[in-house]
Amino acid sequence: MSNLDPANAARQSRMSLLAKSEPSRLAALFSEVTDVPAHTWLRTPEIGAVMVRGRMGGTGAPFNLGEMSVTRCALTLSTGEVGHAYVQGRDKDHATRAALVDALMQTARAEEVQAAVLDPLGAEALATKAARSAKSAATKVEFFTMVRGED
Repeated sequence: MSNLDPANAARQSRMSLLAKSEPSRLAALFSEVTDVPAHTWLRTPEIGAVMVRGRMGGTGAPFNLGEMSVTRCALTLSTGEVGHAYVQGRDKDHATRAALVDALMQTARAEEVQAAVLDPLGAEALATKAARSAKSAATKVEFFTMVRGED
């Protein structure tokens, strides 16, 4: 990921945030964005499956963990920007909203969309991560070794 230019890294980050967001929360925040330009489909929302792979301990040989359903779509705004989305599950509306946000972030309205949709989603994701970390930290066991007087 270090070889990405900053624009691609930012887009990758926001697409990840959109894909991981709760569909109802994205819908609520996106409803505040007004004057969304018309769009045409490059790829209508379609549901499929992807194979999820894993590694034991993060370094072992890869193995097939199982399949996961995803929804993907691609659209172009009437102003020419292209938006893509891949989201977990079977929610076509979630994929459509994520693709619209991706496309709008390439327009002059990027700051408006950032403030209305992405900033609240990012803050909520950080709060969720912090709560999870605090919960797991409460169960952390620390082991120590006492030094014995023997040589």
